[in-house]
Amino acid sequence: MRNNFIAGAWSRGAGARPNINPSDTTDVIDEYAQADAEQTRQAIAAARAAFPAWRRGGIQARADALDFIGLELAARKEELGRLLSREEGKTLPEGIAEVNRAAQIFRFFAGEVLRPGGETLPSVRPGMDVHITREPVGVVGIITPWNFPIAIPAWKIAPALAHGNCVVFKPADLVPGSAWALAEIISRSGLPEGVFNLTMGRGSVVGQTLLESPDVDAITFTGSGTTGARVMATAGARFAKLQLEMGGKNPLVVLDDADLDRAVEVAVQGAYFSTGQRCTASSRFIVEKGIHDRFVDGVQRRLAGLTVDHALGEGTDIGPVVDQSQLDQDLGYVDTGRDEGARLVCGGERLQRGSDGFYMAPALFADTDPTMRIAREEIFGPVACVLAADDYEHALALANDTEFGLSAGICTSSLKHASHFRHHAEAGMVMVNTPTAGVDYHVPFGGRKGSSYGSREQGRYAAEFFTTVKTAYVAP
Repeated sequence: MRNNFIAGAWSRGAGARPNINPSDTTDVIDEYAQADAEQTRQAIAAARAAFPAWRRGGIQARADALDFIGLELAARKEELGRLLSREEGKTLPEGIAEVNRAAQIFRFFAGEVLRPGGETLPSVRPGMDVHITREPVGVVGIITPWNFPIAIPAWKIAPALAHGNCVVFKPADLVPGSAWALAEIISRSGLPEGVFNLTMGRGSVVGQTLLESPDVDAITFTGSGTTGARVMATAGARFAKLQLEMGGKNPLVVLDDADLDRAVEVAVQGAYFSTGQRCTASSRFIVEKGIHDRFVDGVQRRLAGLTVDHALGEGTDIGPVVDQSQLDQDLGYVDTGRDEGARLVCGGERLQRGSDGFYMAPALFADTDPTMRIAREEIFGPVACVLAADDYEHALALANDTEFGLSAGICTSSLKHASHFRHHAEAGMVMVNTPTAGVDYHVPFGGRKGSSYGSREQGRYAAEFFTTVKTAYVAP
């Protein structure tokens, strides 16, 4: 049994939940505690009590704690990457890379602790100075998804602590193992009691308690748009500070002048790796007509050469879908695409492998109309569709014809079109001749429209959410 971490101590939950390997459903990784509302309130109270001293504590101790966490993550990346892949289903190289990214994030923010910044300006009134500084928000509730079970917690927890906040962390129910392993490292980093708390459990219980509590000053959430709307309605109603990341329906535009081989690789990497379970995944290929048929053939051939199998298996390119519910959703969208009249070029069926897992052949649709559900709704699986474009202007219009605005990409050899797309794509992140999925840990992450709400995550831009600005006037 792996317990919650509340007020500096490991605490048994009100119940327990098994952690099942999606590559092999007979493999139970461990059992993890489930917090109830009362335990969540205890964690909030512990964070609230710890905040006054923590916000005023020495910055060197804060930096040292974050550096300790980052160094241990890096040292244990193979071990923890295996755990991550075992519980989430992404391939072992992807799991190891994700743990390494979490290590880099903690070490980056260890440095940020020592670079708090600030401004001193002259007032328009003679002899007076104006000092502009940043202060921590307070107690931050962190709610994370299952698709990046250690990187996304890292890019929320690290800046929260770096900027002097206290944390109550609620990980996704499907992937408690990586969250618990991270919490165990944090528990030995030298943080004072109550500064960091782990409360595993149901969103309807733990998450709802965080949203409703007046002692939680800010909520940072990554998940579905439906849940994000509930976060907004509940926590926003009490004027909590909010940061919401809610997915995408990301376009990849491929123009006639693109390098075909490179465009195919960019498309496949962006859409299907990590089993397509990335909010930045390319799910709409918008392809100019002159290259359309060759592009579809190229993607089909590339998919045929990929190995879908156990996440820990050597040579596996794509692991299983995370659980039965997600698999059912993905297969349901394949049926929907057929029913709407799109042409299923390849894939889309459940696969049987040597172990009982949630395996699915990557699906590619062509002859897709932009009004179809498979072209408008986030599927969050290894499913992508091709839309034909008459020219660049038509392709840009199709790319922007979505309620989402997270990531957008273009493959072209035209500097003119690349520059125009970079300025006119309605997305928070734009990629030229590179996959839509994949952002460095030190740069801002986030989108527009229905994809994101609030300030950006990651890098120096994280300060916008995890701090509040104070302006002070000083007269002689």
